[in-house]
Amino acid sequence: MKIEFVAVEDFSILPYPERYTLIFITSGSIHGILNERPISISAPGVFCMAEDDDVQVIEKINVSAQSFSFHPEFLNTITLIETKDYFPAAPRIQTGLPLFQREHLYTGVPRVTEKAYPLLFEWFFVLGTEVQAQSDALWVCRIKKYLIQILGLMEELNQNSEHSPVDKVLDYIHTNYSRKISLNDLTNCAHLNRVTLNKLFQERCGKTAFGYLLTHRLKVASDLLTHTDMSLNEIAHSTGFEYDTYFIKQFTARKGISPTTYRITSRKFGTAQ
Repeated sequence: MKIEFVAVEDFSILPYPERYTLIFITSGSIHGILNERPISISAPGVFCMAEDDDVQVIEKINVSAQSFSFHPEFLNTITLIETKDYFPAAPRIQTGLPLFQREHLYTGVPRVTEKAYPLLFEWFFVLGTEVQAQSDALWVCRIKKYLIQILGLMEELNQNSEHSPVDKVLDYIHTNYSRKISLNDLTNCAHLNRVTLNKLFQERCGKTAFGYLLTHRLKVASDLLTHTDMSLNEIAHSTGFEYDTYFIKQFTARKGISPTTYRITSRKFGTAQ
């Protein structure tokens, strides 16, 4: 499948040829040079590396890390039985790709918040377990699910480098969207009342805090619909909807089409990417 998971990454062979690589540093720190620019990563940290990066690790201090690497072709959506006769190509996962691009002196080292760390630790652990076990026909599907979640979280954390009340709530949403969240959870996180929080969210995001939460959940769900063969019920629970019927209702109201129709059409039009 052109993927590898290394439980103990020693940084001796980097970058891996023809691979994107996510390195999750759980303790210690590294110092080095990435494309002629100095980098320093302390745990908890993530290093996003492309195959053509020039990397020199100069110093490792009590570092523990694991890595997941994948060929760009792994981003192609698997061709499923109901669509393979109609669409000759497949859409590609786009979530998180800027993490591996080096435009605008991008460093490839997105920040990891205290709240994001346990979630990333869990996702990397399950990712490694799935790669090793390959337990059933859907193991690749599950790996893509966790990859989408990890890259999506990294992308969001990187875009929000400030620490305003809105940023604190954004961090909370991006790390907890798969769980039940109340408006009180969001106001407590920001230490603001509902009116003030929604006013700040409207100014920053163009919608209320809860409106943003719903939009983010549907964004993740859209990726899972296009790029995995998870059932609607599984996607609903993975994105914080208690019932698949409520998920279908919200998705259809916001997108104008049902999740099943979206899955088929997104794969069709994704071939033009």
